[in-house]
Parts: sequence; structure tokens; C-alpha cells
Amino acid sequence: MKLALIADIGGTHVRFALWRDGRPQALRVLATGDYPGPEEAIRAYLAALELPLAALETACLACAGPVHGDRFSLTNNHWRFGRLALTHALGLRQLLVINDFAAMALGMTRLAEHERLTIRPGQAAVGSPRLVLGPGTGLGVSALLPDGPGNWRVLPGEGGHVDLPLGNSREVALWQLLQRDLGHVSAESVLCGSGLLRLYRVSCRLDGQQPRLDSAAAVSAAALAGEAGAMAVLEQFCCWLGRVAGNHALTLGARGGVYLAGGILPHFAAFLRDSGFSRCFVDKGVMSGYLQDIPVWLAVAEQPGLLGAGLALDAWAKRQPA
Repeated sequence: MKLALIADIGGTHVRFALWRDGRPQALRVLATGDYPGPEEAIRAYLAALELPLAALETACLACAGPVHGDRFSLTNNHWRFGRLALTHALGLRQLLVINDFAAMALGMTRLAEHERLTIRPGQAAVGSPRLVLGPGTGLGVSALLPDGPGNWRVLPGEGGHVDLPLGNSREVALWQLLQRDLGHVSAESVLCGSGLLRLYRVSCRLDGQQPRLDSAAAVSAAALAGEAGAMAVLEQFCCWLGRVAGNHALTLGARGGVYLAGGILPHFAAFLRDSGFSRCFVDKGVMSGYLQDIPVWLAVAEQPGLLGAGLALDAWAKRQPA
């Protein structure tokens, strides 16, 4: 029996599954740091399932980074590979490589109501684009464009690397410290796992305090426990996420709604909902009213990126000659 493999490759982890009957099966999560590249990780995944490499026929790899040409470099890990070389090494008939947030966006099209939480109520405009973004190891951004009744076309991009927007004097002061450390200050510089810790440290510097927390998880945990300094940092994180989401929604005209995704936000969903995210999302001067009715949802589904990779593989296969 010929098998289809799907993978969601991030900066820290790669999630593998087999695509059967329209859904991911046999999910395994591996650390990208444990393998020199995707070929070795795929071989290890199949070996763990006691499946021969020859059983694999097609695959879709959703990769965290720009996707164009034959050569691929992951933005936040060391993996580098060529599509043709990997196709031959694995003996595949077809190999599709897409951006990871393109896959995430496709996964949003299959969310059930219980798989999304309302962060900002509104009225989704029928026939309008939708924005998908979310912090993880990096900051992913993609878009869904309407393509006929019930159909969507994905517009991938690298919107996580836009400049970090500034809305008040404290944000300017924080940006100055970040710029001193980093040079270019992108949205992803703050809006990702390592970025939350970076924001905590520059906030401590700005306030003349000694940092005592040493991970993003510790910062969010301290904030949820009511520690004032950590709460202020997480609040700033949410505000900056709102500013970035609002900027992208304006650019895209995303009146169909905004999906927040990724592995970080579900850990503090209630905090995010009650934070300044919504205020900063619409804080666009004369264009604030344009954003006022746009709903924002937080995706809490299991592995939507893998689901999207499978949907992309199905759609691509239909376009191939018999």
C-alpha cells in the first residue's frame, strides 16, 4: 500500500503524520536539532512506525521559511535541502514543499466552532480575505483569499519580518533598546517564544530591575500568577501583537476575520482576550473604524498545520496529469 506523508516543520520541532482518509494519522513529533535534515528525520519517523521507505509515494513538507525554487533554508533552524534531491533520495513520485503558514491557513478553513475561541467579537464580511498569523519559534503570517463559494486560495508571505510598529513613548524606549541589541527590529524580534523573553529582559533594563526569569514559559507563568512585572511584559506582548495584526489586516483588507494560531497563545488565551490586544488592533487613527467590526479568533485545534499540509497535497494531486 502506497503512503502519503505530511510534515509541519518549524524552528524547533517537526510534526510528521500519514495522510489517510482526509485526516492526519500516526502523528509523531521530533526535535529538528536531533537530525541533520529532513531526509534523516523522515527515515526515523518511518522506522518508528516499522514502515519501509519504499511504501512512501508522495509527501508534502510545510516549512517555516520562504518557499521558491529548488533549494530551501529553514529560517529558524539549520535544515537545508533541495526538493529534487530529496525526492530522489526518498524514492518519491511527488514531493510538494509549501510555506508552513500557508499550511496553517488551509487548516483554518476546516476549524469547527469548538476549535476556535473568540478574542475579539465582530461580523465577518462574506467574500473578504482572512488573515492568519501567530507566534511560535518565529512569527508566521499568511492570508486566505476567497476563490468561489466555500473555496479559498492561500497567499503566503514573510509578514513576520515587517518592522515592529510603535504606538507610544514606552514602546519607543523599548524599541531603542532592542535596536541597540539587534539592529533591525522586526515584529518577530518580540512576537515569538524567544522574543517574549527578549521583551522581558529589555523591559527590566528600561525599568532598572534585575531580570530573574530565564524563559518565555517562566514569564507567561509569572504573569498568569499575578506577578506585576511579568504581567506588564505579557500585556505589552499582546499589545504589539494587536498592532501587527491590525497593520496586516489593513494591508490585506481582511474584513473576513483574523485567525491567531501557533503554540504560544493558547497558554494565555484569557489574558490575551482581556488585554490591550483589541484596543491596539483598531488603533489606526482615521482608519480605526475600518477595523472595528473585524472578528479575531484564536485557533485551539490539534495540529491545524498538518491538516493544511494534507489539504494542500490533495489539491495539488488533483492538478497533476494522470
